[in-house]
Amino acid sequence: MAGAVTTRPPARIDSLDAWFAALAQPTTLTELAALVGCALLAWLVVRVAGRARMAVDNTSILFGRRVIDGVLFPVLLLFLAYMAKDLLAHMFPVALFKVAIPVLVSLAVIRLGVKVLQVAFKDAPLVRALERTISWLAWIAMVLWVSGLLPVVLDELDGIKWKIGNSNLSVRTMLEGAVTAGVVLLITLWISSAIEARLLRSATGNELSLRKAVANAVRAVLMFVGLLLALSSVGIDLTALSVLGGAVGVGVGFGLQKLAANYVSGFVMLAERSVRIGDNVRVDTFEGRITDINARYTVVRAPSGRESIVPNEMFISTRIENLSLSDPQVLQSTVVSVGYDSDVELVMRLLIEAALKQDRVLRDPAPGANLTNFGPDGLEFTLNYWMADPENGQQNLRSRINLAILESLRAHNIDIPYPQRVVHTRAAVDEKNAAKPS
Repeated sequence: MAGAVTTRPPARIDSLDAWFAALAQPTTLTELAALVGCALLAWLVVRVAGRARMAVDNTSILFGRRVIDGVLFPVLLLFLAYMAKDLLAHMFPVALFKVAIPVLVSLAVIRLGVKVLQVAFKDAPLVRALERTISWLAWIAMVLWVSGLLPVVLDELDGIKWKIGNSNLSVRTMLEGAVTAGVVLLITLWISSAIEARLLRSATGNELSLRKAVANAVRAVLMFVGLLLALSSVGIDLTALSVLGGAVGVGVGFGLQKLAANYVSGFVMLAERSVRIGDNVRVDTFEGRITDINARYTVVRAPSGRESIVPNEMFISTRIENLSLSDPQVLQSTVVSVGYDSDVELVMRLLIEAALKQDRVLRDPAPGANLTNFGPDGLEFTLNYWMADPENGQQNLRSRINLAILESLRAHNIDIPYPQRVVHTRAAVDEKNAAKPS
């Protein structure tokens, strides 16, 4: 038809020389402006959406501690960049986006893996090694993608094959399966971490241990389901795992009895709440406060700062003193010796007053002083008092009370007797024997 205007699609960039030529065109500035606009728009959206969330929880996987620290910013930037690339590709051959898209994909993958591992495993030593591994693999894949070598490398890896039973495996299949399994496990860790954070956010007291047990069970189930999905996506027949499951069961029954007992004991402890996070316990000769209950062991922290890793089986099979199971109040006592000529009523009153000067000493039940023994050097009094916060230290409170007792006794001229002993020297014995008549 006369006068009709025909439009040709923009030429494709199929070689490195063509890419450099397209990069030198003025349209590159348009691509750069579009990429900067996508970054600003993603930054603004994340900042507005995450302002309230970051103020409440700075460990969020989506938002992180800063705007660009979470997963949402690189993922949103990647989405906007894809849209801008498709829009500009209808006008002219894009060159800058051919590098920007792989870089953004690598950043999104790295940020997702790092944040999920940090939230799921916190300060575990293995996390840093996994973070570096994910970063290196993502950047190597990006370089191969941009250079055009990725299809060639995959074809070469696909040519390395071997047969196992009725299945044909190749290096490419194993790598793709490992990547799929890693992505699935990261997603399950993300979901389980979000559920755990939601369960433990407002938990206090008795609910904390029960919610911790539910969070651990949910994580274990999700990890198991994620592993099955990953194996199924690779093409592994799950029915073949029945033999492996039987072997693992036999191994747990015979070779891993202690390990299995600790795991089972951990869930029993968390379910029946015989010991809870925050309880003050005495295990063997170690006394402290329970700071964490894991599936295999429990952490007990002493007031001195020392921490004891106690296998959970000990809490089930041995006698454990729980100082705050049904009542957090703990009885303490101190023994004071005074001279036999002291006023007994005055001494008992001074002991009680010294205890009441400390704010940590409970008024109900009230402290009491008793004459408990007629010692070889003086009268022995025992001062009993109660506290409700043993996690803040017990020796420091006893020290303050003893100092107050010492000050009161000195102010009232009450004698604290020294031990009296009779010492016989050798010279005195010989002189005494010599004085005897023969």
